[in-house]
Amino acid sequence: MANKKLPTRAKEAAVSEKDPEFMFKVGFLDDVYNEVKTKPIVTRFPPEPNGFLHIGHAKAIAINFGFARYHGGKCYLRFDDTNPEAEEEVYFNAILDAVKWLGFHPYKITYSSDHFDELYDLAEKLILSGNAYVCKCTDEEVKRYRGGPKSTKREECPHRNRPIEESLAEFRGMKDGKFKPGEATLRMKMDLTSGNPQMWDLIAYRVLNKPHHRTGDKWRIYPTYDFTHCLCDSFEHISHSLCTTEFEMSRVSYDWLLEKLGMVDPKPEQREYGRLNMDGTITSKRKINELVSKNIVRAWDDPRLYTLLALRRRGVPPGAILSFVNSLGVSKNLTSINVVVFDNSIRKYLEMTAPRLMLVLDPVLVILDNVPDDHLKPVELSFGPKDVDMGKHVVPFTKRIYIEREDFREEGSDLFYRLSPGKMVALLNGTSKPFVIKATSFKKDESGRVTEIHAELMKPDEVTKKSYKASIHWVGKSAEHHSPIELAEVRLFNPLFKSKDPNSAQGGYLADIREGSEEIYRNAMIEIGLEEIRKRAPWPAEAGEKGRLEGEEGEGKVEPIKPGPETVRFQGMRNAYFCLDSDTVGDKIILNRIVSLKEDKGKDA
Repeated sequence: MANKKLPTRAKEAAVSEKDPEFMFKVGFLDDVYNEVKTKPIVTRFPPEPNGFLHIGHAKAIAINFGFARYHGGKCYLRFDDTNPEAEEEVYFNAILDAVKWLGFHPYKITYSSDHFDELYDLAEKLILSGNAYVCKCTDEEVKRYRGGPKSTKREECPHRNRPIEESLAEFRGMKDGKFKPGEATLRMKMDLTSGNPQMWDLIAYRVLNKPHHRTGDKWRIYPTYDFTHCLCDSFEHISHSLCTTEFEMSRVSYDWLLEKLGMVDPKPEQREYGRLNMDGTITSKRKINELVSKNIVRAWDDPRLYTLLALRRRGVPPGAILSFVNSLGVSKNLTSINVVVFDNSIRKYLEMTAPRLMLVLDPVLVILDNVPDDHLKPVELSFGPKDVDMGKHVVPFTKRIYIEREDFREEGSDLFYRLSPGKMVALLNGTSKPFVIKATSFKKDESGRVTEIHAELMKPDEVTKKSYKASIHWVGKSAEHHSPIELAEVRLFNPLFKSKDPNSAQGGYLADIREGSEEIYRNAMIEIGLEEIRKRAPWPAEAGEKGRLEGEEGEGKVEPIKPGPETVRFQGMRNAYFCLDSDTVGDKIILNRIVSLKEDKGKDA
């Protein structure tokens, strides 16, 4: 491998934020490119269609598709559909959608099942060359003969040295339905003296009396991953078979099979990188299904999960995920990331791309007693204070406005800088001269809840910079302008689990569920700028999902992704980043919190 003196991790992070292709220029992927000289560059992303993809798969997608794109090559999306017992159409569709959502276009969409006939012929060829045999051992017997990683005593299966013609006849019998599942397997005759378990006569074919979604009832036997993967790589002329380090020991068996079948000119080169794990969550299909069945989460796309479906629904931009993966770099090491790091990456991305609106989660009415009932002042606000290209919009400032309930206290203090009787506060209006109001009185209902605040709008000559110490957001009430927009729900999502490793929690992951992982506000209001954001989403187009796949070349016929409600993203000033939830229907608007704003040191002020 190339021996480069890489920058420190801090320097890498700083560089990667500015360079979206950083991960391909240094470190592991650059070393792989320089080591494996095979050209052209052809990679593949080979998911098993037996579940929904999660955040870890985003890294694999970014590496395989991105590596090929960066070097002017091509990347296949190959479905490893060799286990019809676990595969469902919904997974195929969701996987393709996830790849498109992340902004990649497969050169071609293929399936391992495309090659079932070729794979079967190669299995017979392996038998005829004396490198495979039919085994009738039980699972327990196979384990006993294989010994273990620390055992030097491994025994040959009683069927290992049977005549070639006998194994060939038995294998054809497997194909013709002579055996039930578990009664016979085709195993590769490898090297039982090796210290690598991947050389201990792996299974190449097994009996599964299950119809296949593409081949129907044609086959009663199906090839394993260990037999299929390297051969499909060869069929598709893959130059770089990039996979996670859990397959590192499989490289020997990968190369062994290709060599035994004479498929080495050129030979695909497998190289392994470290997985990406996210602390504080789970990705197991079985466990997520249990969370769904017990109504702990809505479904696989519940925003508290870290499936790609869930992250998309939560409103996390695909560009933010790719930026996050790029910032981590690629190495052989397992990468376990705290969700706080991920959230910070999302926050940085949204800070530069999301427009801003005034959203009041828990509104309380403020009446300005010293202005006329028909008082109306159009206020021009910038969608992006730091980006003039985002444009501006107008909201009404009237006699009646709504502010956050937490921005008012019945009794003030020197440490509370917002609104209270006799105190002034500024209302944000996008200028250096905000509106300043002073509370004079308030009303409460029978439960003691403040329902109405009375205040005065101060004249400019009555206000100095020392008159107030805080600025707050607001929404004006105006029937003429259809303001404010009332929201059906605003959902704030918090970590689903209490601990860093839910699987290791006392009592198991179900006992680690955090109370209050979802907070719902049902009386929230937002300014009318939301309507323009909905019309213009994704926002901005070049950083969103709109038309991401237009103009891509390749044989894969993939429709461009259609923007969903989650592409309506914005920063709720002083609150958090939000998007529309998929439950939104017409005027029934539901928002999801994507991620909170940075911690405000003066939050209690």
